[in-house]
Amino acid sequence: MSNGKVILEGKSINKIFGHGASSVHAVNNVDFKFHEGEIISIVGESGSGKTTLAKMILGLIPATSGDLYFNDTKRDIKSFKNRKNYWENVQAVFQDPFSSFNEFYKVETLLTNCLDLRNEKQSKQERMDKMREACFFVNLDFDEIRNKHPFELSGGQMQRVMIARIFLIHPKVLIADEPTSMIDACSRANILEMLMKLRDENQMTIVFITHDLGLAYYVSDTVYIMERGEIVEKGDAESVIATPSHRYTKQLINDVPKLHEPWDLT
Repeated sequence: MSNGKVILEGKSINKIFGHGASSVHAVNNVDFKFHEGEIISIVGESGSGKTTLAKMILGLIPATSGDLYFNDTKRDIKSFKNRKNYWENVQAVFQDPFSSFNEFYKVETLLTNCLDLRNEKQSKQERMDKMREACFFVNLDFDEIRNKHPFELSGGQMQRVMIARIFLIHPKVLIADEPTSMIDACSRANILEMLMKLRDENQMTIVFITHDLGLAYYVSDTVYIMERGEIVEKGDAESVIATPSHRYTKQLINDVPKLHEPWDLT
């Protein structure tokens, strides 16, 4: 997939929090190219800068310096109209689904807002049918949850609602920040399968933000390894995970517990 058209590109992206001696260089001179239909994993420990990078890609926080390009055009999201157009094409599934929704809105309102983002002329029945289809796609009964608030649903149900949102919006790029963190192991494969199906249907680019090397290895075309704000290694998943060259990548792999070996907990 990495031979396709470049849909999202970052050039010398930096993010510095604070000033002077107390400043933190959270993302340090990062370059990347994400291609249409490509599955990317950005892997690193907590504090490596991967979530900060994701928030800059989404336009939730500004970069201190550097440029981001979408479809070969330098991104400009200063105006409401430009932000809306950008978020129609670049969406996210977050680790904590409850913080992503207005707690006062019912599920039907949350999904209706997604349809509004696309500015399509539809009858009320057509909109209801689309919401039912989206919920069915993620194994939820729309009529059962439509009048419920987020706090009335489980974490797994809320993450499914988040993926139903993506089904309705059909973005070009999806940033998936630990998208299966609140779902039991039995359901995890189903959620990943849903995301892969969306990728196949829409040529959607998926960027996983994760510390899970197994996920990175099995689903990704390209893997970026982040340490202390820097990309220290990148390449195809087989090369990076199976035959790593950087010290930090080797450390991450060695730190994964193996059932057939004694665990070093010291």
